[in-house]
Amino acid sequence: MISKIKTIFECQNCGAQFPKWSGRCLECGNWGTLVESLSDDKKKNEKTIIDKISSADVVNLENVSNFQSERFKTGVSELDRVLGGGLIQGSLILLSGEPGVGKSTLLAQISDSIVKNNKSFANVLYVSGEESAGQVKLRLERLKCNLKSFNFVSETNLEKIISTAIKNKPDLLIADSIQTIYSSLVPSEAGGVSQIRTIAVKFMELAKKYNIPVFLIGHITKDGQVAGPKSLEHIVDVVLSLENDNRGAYSILRSSKNRFGSVNEIGVLEMTGTGFEEVKNASSVFLDNDLSHSFPGSSFSCVVEGNRPFLINVQALVSRTVFGYPQRKSSGFDLNRLQVLSAVISKKQKLDLTNQDIILNIVGGLRASDPALDLAVSLSIISSYLNQEVIGKMAILGELGLGGELRPISYLDMRLREIEKMGFSDVLLSGSFTETEKEKIKNNFKKLKFIFVKNLSEAIKSVFSIKNK
Repeated sequence: MISKIKTIFECQNCGAQFPKWSGRCLECGNWGTLVESLSDDKKKNEKTIIDKISSADVVNLENVSNFQSERFKTGVSELDRVLGGGLIQGSLILLSGEPGVGKSTLLAQISDSIVKNNKSFANVLYVSGEESAGQVKLRLERLKCNLKSFNFVSETNLEKIISTAIKNKPDLLIADSIQTIYSSLVPSEAGGVSQIRTIAVKFMELAKKYNIPVFLIGHITKDGQVAGPKSLEHIVDVVLSLENDNRGAYSILRSSKNRFGSVNEIGVLEMTGTGFEEVKNASSVFLDNDLSHSFPGSSFSCVVEGNRPFLINVQALVSRTVFGYPQRKSSGFDLNRLQVLSAVISKKQKLDLTNQDIILNIVGGLRASDPALDLAVSLSIISSYLNQEVIGKMAILGELGLGGELRPISYLDMRLREIEKMGFSDVLLSGSFTETEKEKIKNNFKKLKFIFVKNLSEAIKSVFSIKNK
C-alpha cells in the first residue's frame, strides 16, 4: 500500500512539528521559524520491525581496551588550548561564526599545519558547497599552504560526499558549510531542521567508524546562535565559535561544548594579510599601551578563562538621563548583572543612580563573566558618577554580594602573577584574610602593594578621596 504523504510545518529552531502554519512556534516561542516540509504518515508495525532487525553486539566493559585519547598538535597553540591539548582522531568539530570572520581561513591554516606537524596526516579532503576549486586554491595560496595535501570536492549531496570520503580515505575532512549540504533521503530543502540533523548524524558515523577528524563549518543567526536545530550542538563532539572584536584586528576562539576538555578556554588570534597569527600575550590585546593614562570611569581587573588569566580594562560612563527611564547598556558584560550591581550601589552606598544612564564597556570586545570582575565594574560606575579617577596603576579583584560584602576570589595566585607581569603596582583585593594570610600574599608578590577590603564601603574609601558635600 502506498503511504499517505501529507504536508507538515517544522520549527527551524526546536524541530517541533505542526499540522498547519502559524507565525509563532508553540514549543519554543520563536517567531517566523515554521517551514513547510513533507511527512510520511504510513503507520508501521513496531513488533514486525523489531523482529526483522538483528540485535546489537554486547561487549563487557571489562574486556574493552583503554580508549586511545592521543592528541595531535594542530600547530596553532591557541586552538590546541581551546581543544584541551590538541585534536583527537574521530572527533566531529563544529566551527561557527559570523560571515567574513575567517572560519574557512582558520580551518585551511589548521589543516595545513596538522599535515606539516603530524606524519600520520597526509591528505585533507575539502568539501565546499559555496566556493569553487579556483576560489579555494586562491585562499590556500594566499595562506602559503601546501596544495599537494589538499583534495577538493565541490558537492552538496550528502550521499556523494560520504561515498567520496570512504573511497578516498582522507586523514582530515572539512565540510563548508553544513547548511548547504542536503540528503536526498530527507524530503526538505538544505538548511532545514531534518536535513541538518540527518547530516550531522551521518558525519558523526563517518568520523567514528573510519577514525577521521571532521570539521563542520556552520553559519549563525542574527542573535549569534548556530543556525539549525539545537540538537546539532548535542550531536557533535566540540562546538567552537570564532568571534571578532570591535576593532576588527583580533578574533577570539572559544568553545561552548567539548567532550574532550574544558569549555572555559579561549584563544586569541590576530588576522593578518597571510592569515591568522597567534597572540601569546592576551593581556596586551585588552590593555592600552600607556597604563598611566586614566580617567573617571576606568579601572583594571584580571579575569580567568579556563586556565588563562589576562588583564582587562573596564570603562563606565554615568550621566543624567534625558529620558523618562534611565538606560542600562553593556558591551562584554552581562546586562542583568549590571542591573544588580547598580541596585547594590544605590541601596548600600546611598548613591542615587535612579536618574542616571549607565553605559559599561569591556575594552577589546571580550565577553567576561568572571565574578571577580564585580568590584572593578562597581568602582568604575562610582568613579564616573563622582568624576574621580581610580588612583594609580591598580588592579581590582572582588566578587560583590547583595549586602555590599566582598567575597574572596578563586585562582588568586594565577591572577596576581599576571598582574605583576604586566607592571601593575597596586592591587585592591577582597576577602576576609587573616594577618598570616596577608603576610604570605605580600611575601609571594613583593613588587605589589596590597589593599585588603571586606566590603564596598571600604573599597570606596580606599580608592577615592570623597569630600563631604
